[in-house]
Amino acid sequence: MTNTVWASTVLWAQQSGAAASADAKPAEATGTAQGVPAGKDQGAAGGLFGGGWSTIIMLVLMVAVFYFLLIRPQQKKAKEHQKMIDAIGKGTEIVTNGGLIGRVTAITGKTLTMEISEKVRVRVLRSQVAGIYDSGETTEKK
Repeated sequence: MTNTVWASTVLWAQQSGAAASADAKPAEATGTAQGVPAGKDQGAAGGLFGGGWSTIIMLVLMVAVFYFLLIRPQQKKAKEHQKMIDAIGKGTEIVTNGGLIGRVTAITGKTLTMEISEKVRVRVLRSQVAGIYDSGETTEKK
C-alpha cells in the first residue's frame, strides 16, 4: 500500500514539475490522495465529467445514437414487413418463418390458408410470413 501511495506521489511530483527527492513526505502528509493535488477536490459539484451540463449532453447524445442506430431502422423494417403482408393476395407464393413454402388459397382476418402440396393446406398466422417467395426457376421443360 505504501509503495502505491509513494509511486502516485512521485508521479504527481513529476507532472507538476516539482523535484521528487528521496526524503519527500508520503502522500497523506503532503495533502494528496492517490495523485490528486490537495486543492483539486472532485466533489459532487465537479464530478468526473466536469459538471452537470456535460453529463446531460452526453446522455442526450447517447439517446440520439440509440434512436438512429437501433430504434429507427427497426421501425422502418416493421413498416416494410406490414406493407408486404398487406400486399399478399390469393395465389401469391409465400415463405413462412418456419420455412414452409406454399401458395395462398384463402385469407381470413389474422390467418392465411396456404397450400404446400396438392390437397395439403395449412393455416398460418399473417405475422409468421417471412416474405413473398421468388423461386427463380424457369417453368419451361426440355
